[in-house]
Amino acid sequence: MRSGWVYYKEWLAGEISETNEGEYIFRYDENYVREHPNAPISLTMPVTENPYHEKRLFPFFEGLIPEGWLLDIATKNWKIKANDRMGLLLACCQNCIGAVSVIPKQNEDGK
Repeated sequence: MRSGWVYYKEWLAGEISETNEGEYIFRYDENYVREHPNAPISLTMPVTENPYHEKRLFPFFEGLIPEGWLLDIATKNWKIKANDRMGLLLACCQNCIGAVSVIPKQNEDGK
């Protein structure tokens, strides 16, 4: 399972993960829900204690992934397939333009 920490400005907003079955899950952090109940990362994903589940990467996160020539550079430099949306999200979205960033979460084995 691959996952990343989702930050809104300087606050940890939640965690996004891709299960081994290919499902995507986004869950807001408990502290974020308590301290920022009216600051969703996206209008399509209001702040809630319940996790969001999708069979495809959430459209909001899709929008963070580069397109065009920048996508070409990312896929070639990091050897990530263009259809590996979670891989691209984790590799390319640490310093996004805007308020949201995604930081890869290390697994228990340090990877």
